[in-house]
Amino acid sequence: MGTNLIRNFSIIAHIDHGKSTLADRIIEFTKTISEREFQDQVLDDMELERERGITIKASAVRIAYNAKDGKKYILNLIDTPGHVDFSYEVSKSIAACEGALLLVDASQGVEAQTVANLYLALEHNLKILPVINKIDMQSADVAKVKKQIHGIFGIDEKEIILASAKEGTGTEEILERVVQEVKPPSGEVSNALQALIFDSKFDYYKGAILFVRIFNGIVRKGMDIKMMNSGKVYEVKEVGVFRPKPEHVDELACGEVGYLTCNIKDANVVAIGDTITDKENPAASSLPGYKKVNPMVYCGIYPVNPKDFPSLKDAIVKMRLSDASFVFEPESSAALGMGFRCGFLGLLHMEIIQERLEREFNLNLIVTTPSVIYKIITKDGELLNIDNPTKFPGPDEISGIEEPYARVFIITPSESIGEVIKLAESRRAIYKSTEYLDEERAQLVYEMPIAEVITDFYDKIKSITRGYGSLDYEMLDYRDSDAVKLDILINGEVVDALSLLVHREKSVFKGKAIVEKLKESIPKHLFKIALQAAIGGKIIAREDIGALAKHVTGKCYGGDITRKRKLWEKQKEGKKRMKQFGKVQIPQEAFFAALKA
Repeated sequence: MGTNLIRNFSIIAHIDHGKSTLADRIIEFTKTISEREFQDQVLDDMELERERGITIKASAVRIAYNAKDGKKYILNLIDTPGHVDFSYEVSKSIAACEGALLLVDASQGVEAQTVANLYLALEHNLKILPVINKIDMQSADVAKVKKQIHGIFGIDEKEIILASAKEGTGTEEILERVVQEVKPPSGEVSNALQALIFDSKFDYYKGAILFVRIFNGIVRKGMDIKMMNSGKVYEVKEVGVFRPKPEHVDELACGEVGYLTCNIKDANVVAIGDTITDKENPAASSLPGYKKVNPMVYCGIYPVNPKDFPSLKDAIVKMRLSDASFVFEPESSAALGMGFRCGFLGLLHMEIIQERLEREFNLNLIVTTPSVIYKIITKDGELLNIDNPTKFPGPDEISGIEEPYARVFIITPSESIGEVIKLAESRRAIYKSTEYLDEERAQLVYEMPIAEVITDFYDKIKSITRGYGSLDYEMLDYRDSDAVKLDILINGEVVDALSLLVHREKSVFKGKAIVEKLKESIPKHLFKIALQAAIGGKIIAREDIGALAKHVTGKCYGGDITRKRKLWEKQKEGKKRMKQFGKVQIPQEAFFAALKA
């Protein structure tokens, strides 16, 4: 098949605007799978995606479509996530396409991530097809949303497609516009092979499965291919496409999207964004690949049972294969043993990775308090990048501290502006501008520390605006900060896994919140337990867990009181020895409680 009959496009939108439902309708309309095999959110094949109702991983599917012009087209559709924490998945998908459906909810209108995803698509020169979805809802205001799209993006209202993914309205018009307006892929079958690895996953039997978009040439089973990044050579064992389940084909030619396997058992050798070429006839240069992603949030991940560390190491390497925005390096903790320091794009990303590691690899994990990277200038003039509170130098060694700032875009209903401003000010935000999108919605722009954004800021915005607010942010720069290391002591010993870096003005509040949560979560022992929060040598908060009472005089029936006093004194001495030598057992729930505090 020539490239003129191939169309590669993705669906981009804010979270919960109906991307996966629209993908379902397209698959159903084109009869890509049978009615018996069909289920809602058919491309969301992860159990976690179905439970939460969100797309976590971009998913590809190959569709055959008989258009009204009498030609049969091959459509490669990639459904993408909508949450800001998974924007890297969107950027990978966009690089493999020539067009994008920009989906906007008819009741909620243009939101922060809608804008961010559109500009990402425009950077790659994609053809944008605007679609207003959920027009069947009672709260839909199509005229208002049309004006928003025209006002913000400058798109002519006549170009906007009206659809209801739930009822199937507009599906045929969308497909016709895709085949008419999205450009066919460029490149030639006769050129040297250039294939972009845009995603991958690990299979215990086949090894690494590489998801590829062919930009030039052709790839077949039995070919010797070369990874241009590492220079390693492999034989192709299997070639296939997604319909949406993997299906073997003889070859993948220029313009097509599919997968290949090479029996790669070491997940570390695969680099997302790498170019595959033919060993015998290599391409002159590699494809541009992807911009390096800088994690926003760091935390420690440890196995509850130290014996599970090798299993955790293997699981993390394989997880990295399916999520290139996740980074890690080994570390050790006096309290928790061997583990990994991991970097994420946000708190939801961190939560999803933890759940996937626990479910997919049957692990029981402890996750430490998240933090951002601080830049420390020592008195010797050395610049340190600190992502772990345990590496924080002493106050006498520090000349200056800088923390990362982000430009934050908040879209909110007009009636919630006051409360949103109040929330932003409580997070050390610097106000920049307000722009009214229409009579009912406004966009607020702030500059604020990333440490304040990554905690529960997004959840608070959703709560204040009753779900109608949205948030997007981008990294700005580093600025001076008065950050301090907050240590948590249990029975006088610092628990390094609970240490965190906070702004000085919030340290007392944070310290109190953590020790109060720990008091609720740590069970009583046979001795009194002191819980303290400290900055340097100064205790700023304290709570005590009382000793577990044992009725030692219960066996005494009457008699002289001195006998009971002797038993009480003996118990008191025993408790002193226990406090001195006894070890406090900190349950996993206590770490989670401290994390939420």
